[in-house]
Amino acid sequence: MTALVVTFMADDKPGLVSLLSKTVSAHQGNWLDSSLSRLGGKFTGILVVQVAEEQADALAQALTALKGEGINLICEQSQTQELSTDHTEIVLDLVGHDKPGIVRDISSVLAQHNANVIKLSSELVPGSMSSELLFKAQGRVTVPASMDVNQLQDALEAIASDLLVDISFT
Repeated sequence: MTALVVTFMADDKPGLVSLLSKTVSAHQGNWLDSSLSRLGGKFTGILVVQVAEEQADALAQALTALKGEGINLICEQSQTQELSTDHTEIVLDLVGHDKPGIVRDISSVLAQHNANVIKLSSELVPGSMSSELLFKAQGRVTVPASMDVNQLQDALEAIASDLLVDISFT
């Protein structure tokens, strides 16, 4: 068995997930993991499909052929990686008034502390007491197990005050 990582984007319309899943099933593939979302009028996603070695090329070609249906797609073979035990996972929650540079500044601090972003989701939501938009983000990051997580937390809290955002760790 092999794993294919598939990313796609298309104009949002009913039936896209059905079309993708039928293509996977037609090649005896197994849809393992995915993250799909409608953003900016587009439907986009990433998924991992497990398929027999002898079906991998045919499935990749069939998925790529969906461009004729208006789906832009990239399909790459992936090696399954074991979960590392030498890292600690941290969940970050962030909320504050929207302004340019929040993700840039937070991700720079994370990179300086050798933290790896493994998932990030963000959205703009109306403020509960004002008409101003709030930027909300949640991320999962891994850090080396040997690292003092308090140092990362202190660095993020220092920049949070400059950005006028609240950051919490779990």
